[in-house]
Amino acid sequence: MWLRCTALTLFVVIAGDAVNPSCECLVYSSTFGKEYGRFTSPDFPKPYPPNIDCLLYTFIAGSQEIIEIALTDFNIYKANKDCSQGDYVRVYLNLDRPEVNEESPWSGLLCGTLPTTPPFLYSAGSVLTLELHSGGEANNSTGFQGTFRFIDTSKYRTDGIKIPGAMCEYQFPTNNHSTTRGRFYSPFYPSSYTKNSKCVYRFKARPRERIRIVFEEIVLQKGDISCLDREDVLKIHDGPSVLSPVMTVLCNEMSNVEVLSTSNQIYMEFSSSSEWPGHGFMATYYYQPVSESSTNIIDHSTKLSDPGPAVSATRSSCDVKIVSDSSKTGQILSPGFPVSYPPKSRCRYEFQGSGKERIKITFTHFNLYATNRKKKKSCDREDSVVPYIVTEGRLEKLDTFCGTTIPKKIMSNGPRLMLEFTSFNNSRGSAGFKAEYSFVKDFGVTTGKQLAEYPCAFRYTGDEIPYGHFHSPNFPGLYPRDTECHYFFHGTRTQKLKIYFTYFDIEGIHPCDSITASDYVEFFNFMEHDKMFTRHCGQLESFEIEFERRFFRVTFRSNDRLDGTGFNATYHFINHPIARKTLPASSSSSLATRIYFSLSLWIFLISISLCMD
Repeated sequence: MWLRCTALTLFVVIAGDAVNPSCECLVYSSTFGKEYGRFTSPDFPKPYPPNIDCLLYTFIAGSQEIIEIALTDFNIYKANKDCSQGDYVRVYLNLDRPEVNEESPWSGLLCGTLPTTPPFLYSAGSVLTLELHSGGEANNSTGFQGTFRFIDTSKYRTDGIKIPGAMCEYQFPTNNHSTTRGRFYSPFYPSSYTKNSKCVYRFKARPRERIRIVFEEIVLQKGDISCLDREDVLKIHDGPSVLSPVMTVLCNEMSNVEVLSTSNQIYMEFSSSSEWPGHGFMATYYYQPVSESSTNIIDHSTKLSDPGPAVSATRSSCDVKIVSDSSKTGQILSPGFPVSYPPKSRCRYEFQGSGKERIKITFTHFNLYATNRKKKKSCDREDSVVPYIVTEGRLEKLDTFCGTTIPKKIMSNGPRLMLEFTSFNNSRGSAGFKAEYSFVKDFGVTTGKQLAEYPCAFRYTGDEIPYGHFHSPNFPGLYPRDTECHYFFHGTRTQKLKIYFTYFDIEGIHPCDSITASDYVEFFNFMEHDKMFTRHCGQLESFEIEFERRFFRVTFRSNDRLDGTGFNATYHFINHPIARKTLPASSSSSLATRIYFSLSLWIFLISISLCMD
């Protein structure tokens, strides 16, 4: 039996024959000029009543629109793990008409609390329905409230050429008559992509051009789980095929992420297998010329977004831009180094890498004038060097260095970094600074064999190098933000692994998750996620881990907020003999006894047979 929800007002309650006779339907078809409409469960924020057999919330958009649902509060009593019993909300995202019955395809069940639910729900077409059920026992669960809006889909069109016969594969070629930029999206965007989606995007620019991609939005899955353990991921290869080195892997939720190829081609693959697909992604691609020179005066028409009024004054001739195409390593100096720098100096040093390159800065000399070296601890109004990274499309200050203490090594979180040198005073004999820069692909990790199939991954094998050490990116300097690195340990059948952390300083507090905004280190004995080991973060005393399986993985992940100096550890593959599987003496004796009696019985039976003959 069907329930047709056809009202065109903001909402109306319809009672009648539906999935069962007690169904009611609330229909939402307008926001009355507001950006969002709102809806709630019965009696919210008080507990919803028991014995709700079927309450339908049906949202109806225009023919060129889809519905976005954002659950702002959610508390439905969870009777079992899969929400199939007791209280639940059944979600219909793929309806053709505002009608449901027992055979209507539903997308999933929701119960529990807000952290376990998807942040948004998107319809595939112009209809979306939520079906609320509650069991016979009352409880203190308060139900839900949320917002809805209607999104025009006509402007979301991928500019590439879809490959004929392919499910989801696009090419983005360029020629003398084509545009140098365009847009592309995840499947069905702005609706959610479907489970088991797989799409390929191939970009090819002209020779002497490279590809820059800016992801304005990435909403795949909630949380801060390693991309290696995620079902829904974007993998970007720095080259023309799946065999090209992986430049970056993107997962979870983020915005304004930028990648820049080293050549004129990018191969990108998107795959999903999660139970609750996310919203997806939208991005812009650009074909731009390869930079020909380094250490040039900065072109302010293409400069990074301004860092703020403290450093926005007119630039001097010491402003330089250093690109990795022409200079992988080198030095930068304060004006006049090693002679005193002039007062009122303001210099900007911009670095631009490509691919998975990170910029590493190591200060070798640092002597800036300070008005009161002994008493003053702050760098306010002092001569200083300030490093900036790019986070979510904006410049963000990492730290401020002043005085005479040589700063720790720093590393960018991506292919761009800027240093700002400012002097307020006459240097009075202070020499300034000298630093070495390098564009690195190994993230400053000096041991193990780097693997091309991950942005930052290193392998250690027991049959080649049975002992050694490994460390976090850029150790002993500050590890870079927005970074994920994996360390794979492969032993032989007769080896066990012992890891000893001699130093551990990972920004965060227990339980080291997204709620506490923590960076973390995790341990695994399988390639997949393993619940045996908890996350580690904070400043910990030295500790040891020992494991007897042939494979072990250490994963380091940092967010975009704060920094630490990371970790340093030793590893040792230890040979131990495999015990032979021999029967105990009692078992051997018992077996011999059974054989003896069996033979005796067999001889006895033969003797009786002969006598009878």
